[in-house]
Amino acid sequence: MSNNKEVANEKPPANKFLQYIGKNGFTILVVIFIGIMFVNPDAKSFVLRQLMATGLFNASIDKKDSDVVSKAVDFNFVDEKGNVQNTSSLRGKIVFINFWASWCPPCRAEFPSIEKLYTQFKDNPDVFFLTINEDSDPVAGKAYLHKEKFSIPMYRSNGRVPSEI
Repeated sequence: MSNNKEVANEKPPANKFLQYIGKNGFTILVVIFIGIMFVNPDAKSFVLRQLMATGLFNASIDKKDSDVVSKAVDFNFVDEKGNVQNTSSLRGKIVFINFWASWCPPCRAEFPSIEKLYTQFKDNPDVFFLTINEDSDPVAGKAYLHKEKFSIPMYRSNGRVPSEI
């Protein structure tokens, strides 16, 4: 039989679950985070937007390569009303071309900044925003723009887009 001192010194058995969480908590959080990133495109686009806001991914041009010869490459595209146009009609303008899809997390991440740029230049007749939707169903692209309240026009390629583009 044990005396009272021995009973008072005995520790109650620790909860195994809390011990496991204590040892593996960070790993569990990382697995949950990766799981959310894997299944939720909105979460991915949010994280990408936050990373882009840091400025680490800003594009820059260090020097102009004078050996590059620019050649005209044209292709057809269709507007929201079904009118077929050709990029040759845009010569002399500054053309912002963006290929995107509603299911694409990087596309979703960059769209707020593209919308901001579009809002800034939409009334300038010398600037044209050619945002080509690559969804297999154009309704999905239009629904995404409507849901996010973006005003940028949506176009679809009409045929093959040259590899130079």
